[in-house]
Amino acid sequence: MVDEGAVEPGTLRPGGRTARVRAAVLRAAGDLLAEAGFDRLDLAEVARRAEVGKTTVYRRWGTPSGLVADLLGDMAEQSAPRTETGSLDGDLLANAGLVRRTLADPRQGPLFRAVIAAAGTDPRAAEALHRFYAVRVREWAPCVRQAVDRGELPEGTDAEEVIRFVSAPLYYRLLTAGAPPDAAAAERAARAAAAAARAGVFTSPGPGTAAVAGAAED
Repeated sequence: MVDEGAVEPGTLRPGGRTARVRAAVLRAAGDLLAEAGFDRLDLAEVARRAEVGKTTVYRRWGTPSGLVADLLGDMAEQSAPRTETGSLDGDLLANAGLVRRTLADPRQGPLFRAVIAAAGTDPRAAEALHRFYAVRVREWAPCVRQAVDRGELPEGTDAEEVIRFVSAPLYYRLLTAGAPPDAAAAERAARAAAAAARAGVFTSPGPGTAAVAGAAED
C-alpha cells in the first residue's frame, strides 16, 4: 500500500491510486477556491468533496498554501501548449486569446482571482503563483525569439518581457473592472506588445552602452 503522505505531489506514475487521489483532491480544491476564495479553502472540506480521508490531505499537503501550490503546478503542466503561427502578430494574438479564455472561464477566472488575492498576504501562495507564470512565460517566449530570427524584431529583444506585456493589461482589466477581458481587449494587448517590441522597447542595452553614455556625459 502506498503511503500517500510520503510522496511529493506529481512524482507518481499516472494511473496509480495516489495519482487518482491527487487528481480528485486538486479538482475539489479548485472548485472550492473558485466558489469561496482562499480564506475559506478548508482542507477538511476539500477531503469531503474529494471523498478521501482527511488524514491523507493533511499529511500530504499540510496547509491551504501547500494545496494551492500543487494546484497551480498541475495547471501549468496541463495548460494548452504554445501556438506557432509563423508570425509575431499571430503568435501574440494566440497568447492573448489563451489568457482571455482562461480569465473568462467560469471556474478558472474566479480561481485565479482568489489566488492573486491570497498572494498579497501569503508567501507560499505568492511563490506558487510566481512559479505558475514563470512556466507559462517560458513556454511562450520562443515565439518572440523566432520573430527575432526572422528579422521581425531587433536583436536583443527580451522575449519573456514581451510575453508578460501581453498578459499584463488583461489581468489589470480583470482586477480593476471586475469582469474578464473581451476579445477586443485581448487583440489590443497583443498588437500593442507587438508594436512596442518592433519599436525596440524591449531590447536590452549592449555591454558598451553604459560606457558610451558615461563618456558622453563627461
